[in-house]
Amino acid sequence: MGRRLLYIVSIPEITTWDHGISQVKISMSYPLRWVNSYVLHSSSGIVIIDPGPRNSVTEVEWKNALGKLGYTLEDVSGIFVTHHHPDHYGLAGWFQSQCNAKVYMSQRAYDESLLMWGTDTDINVKLTLWLQQHGLPDELASQIEQHLLDFIPQVSPTPNITIVERGSHLELGGLSWLVIETGGHAPGHLSLYNEELGIMMCGDAVLPQISPNVSLIPGSDPEPLYSFMSGLVRLKQYVVNQAFPGHREPFSTFHKRIEDLLLHHEQRLIEVDKLLIQSPQNGYEICKTLFRNKLSLHQMRFAMCEALAHIQELVRQGKAQSLVSTVDGSIIFTATNKHPCSI
Repeated sequence: MGRRLLYIVSIPEITTWDHGISQVKISMSYPLRWVNSYVLHSSSGIVIIDPGPRNSVTEVEWKNALGKLGYTLEDVSGIFVTHHHPDHYGLAGWFQSQCNAKVYMSQRAYDESLLMWGTDTDINVKLTLWLQQHGLPDELASQIEQHLLDFIPQVSPTPNITIVERGSHLELGGLSWLVIETGGHAPGHLSLYNEELGIMMCGDAVLPQISPNVSLIPGSDPEPLYSFMSGLVRLKQYVVNQAFPGHREPFSTFHKRIEDLLLHHEQRLIEVDKLLIQSPQNGYEICKTLFRNKLSLHQMRFAMCEALAHIQELVRQGKAQSLVSTVDGSIIFTATNKHPCSI
């Protein structure tokens, strides 16, 4: 399956593929720089998959992109959201306010959006205190609450959604898609699969070159790494000729990439197990060993939560345990077995 057309409209870049699929690169912050949105074309209107984060730049990008493709906002009949992260979900409510498009996502993904960005959530406070319990220094923890609040404009307004059930079939862009739900990177993450063509719209469930972040967050999935790896095993059963991911370029090595991601996390679990065998440590200490580069606050939040996801998987396997201080509530982890883990 080859590319047919490539052109650049200042920003964003648009690539049109076979079967009425256009890849639109919507800009976002460093280091990712862009998120892949996809336009599915049909005579009854277009559907956009993962419109990207909302800001004044991306609103203009979409108006320019639609114009280059020969459409206006009124031609958008639907927005399909793979998961609740701002770089995928953010513009869904804005689009709906502009053209009354339906917004499709899973119930779990919508619930997660309310946990993170809802008007009644207290996750900003809870996450700050929780990361402090796991050793995040006060000078970093004090910035977390405002850091999370800064995402609210990127996901506003909240759309009215149409719930999509796992295992259902959707007719989008003139093609029939099987809805596949996995977790780990984001609870309720949906991928779309067309069996006839072997096409997988995989969002961030499987990415080329990048390992999708897997985060343990209070109030969310209590075993995210287990969910992520189980989801990869399920996705591997599908015959995929072309995968369209949320970041980087579409790729044809879907099964090889799944194998690489599984191996990466198996090796990371072994590394964490060895660290805990050497000495009890808190989440921040494990994080600093695993992620040695200097990190921004945003990257540190992801790194801390991913380190804790790996530790939690060792706890689930019975190879680590947590110890909570009765003095200040701080948490450290220690190994329960004196051998590397295996899955």
